Amino acid sequence: MLGDGRALLIGEQITPSGERCDIQLKGSGRTPYSRGGDGRAALGPMLREYIISEAMHALGIPTTRSLAVTTTGETVIRETDLPGAILTRVAASHLRVGTFQYVSNWGTVEDLRVLADYTLQRHFPEVDATTPNRYLVLLQEVIKRQASLIAHWQLVGFVHGVMNTDNMAISGETIDYGPCAFMDAYDPATVFSSIDRQGRYAYGNQPPIAGWNLARFAETLLPLLHDDPAQAVELAQNAVSDFAALYHADWLAGMRAKLGICSEEPQDESLLKDLLSVMHKYRADYTNTFLALTFDHPEDTGLAGTPAFAQWYEVYQARLGRQQAPKAASLQLMRNSNPALIPRNHRVEAALEAAVKEGDYGEMEQLLRLLATPYAHSPEQADYSTLPAESPRPYRTFCGT
Repeated sequence: MLGDGRALLIGEQITPSGERCDIQLKGSGRTPYSRGGDGRAALGPMLREYIISEAMHALGIPTTRSLAVTTTGETVIRETDLPGAILTRVAASHLRVGTFQYVSNWGTVEDLRVLADYTLQRHFPEVDATTPNRYLVLLQEVIKRQASLIAHWQLVGFVHGVMNTDNMAISGETIDYGPCAFMDAYDPATVFSSIDRQGRYAYGNQPPIAGWNLARFAETLLPLLHDDPAQAVELAQNAVSDFAALYHADWLAGMRAKLGICSEEPQDESLLKDLLSVMHKYRADYTNTFLALTFDHPEDTGLAGTPAFAQWYEVYQARLGRQQAPKAASLQLMRNSNPALIPRNHRVEAALEAAVKEGDYGEMEQLLRLLATPYAHSPEQADYSTLPAESPRPYRTFCGT
């Protein structure tokens, strides 16, 4: 009920390697959940999901995959007439927090138990019937996966754009690429969605929003956690309260890697936050700043010449000097943690415009080819890491409904 009702689950497929996945169509027509919508999709938004989801996969971030985008020959009416298309999406499953909310609200406790048992069997087979309080373990494992996922998003500057509970997959995969985009200049308040006027789903708000969603998931499981409602609430609260610490640990480890820090010191977090503060102040590009540091070119960060960065860089070099790991290992860690390129918004828009308006998929195919190996750091990727021209208007994306 939370979505636009244009997704239709076809069924499950066992891959040659024995993995089970869901095949789903997006934009194939109305479903019982379409509310007043037509259940259709336009070509541009479906190609956007194809590009971004495949880029996320190449970045090593858990995600649903885009198997195909097919034109329908129909016209989809939005603000203008647009060519219609259907996305075929592949996922570990399409079980979401919203799925549990639906069953919790309209089903019985036994229905909920059946769903929880199926989820454990599907995604957490190591948790069997002999595991003590297996539904609490389910909650804890989902929280761990989401903490890791959101940390991955933050580390590459990804802004999802519409983090309602129907867009949080129990499997820990990124799902539903609507008004999503990657951040250029570092700013925690970055918002791309045209309808997110309050910044609810801004880049910096993604971790607490994930925590809020997980609290809603925990609420659905209360009847399964304990027969005593008060004890069930306590178990749920304790589990959800662990999310912030789990996310922080994942984020901190990832940020250390982005700076080539192979060991741990108490002041590392201050070092990281000081860099982000300088980047925010001078609107430095998020991806390219870390890329410049990776190849020891501080002059290319966009921060060169600023006293704050000079001071930070001196402290940073001293921190690297205290490491036992050889410099080569530190540099390789950075190369593996800092992509050469991301799906730059202006590049994505150019590819979509050529495909939709001219039927020319050459730019999109070239973009997909380069995005497939983001850590290759090849010379031809350099052109795709350049920033767009300055614009008086902020970049805005739309969900396509």
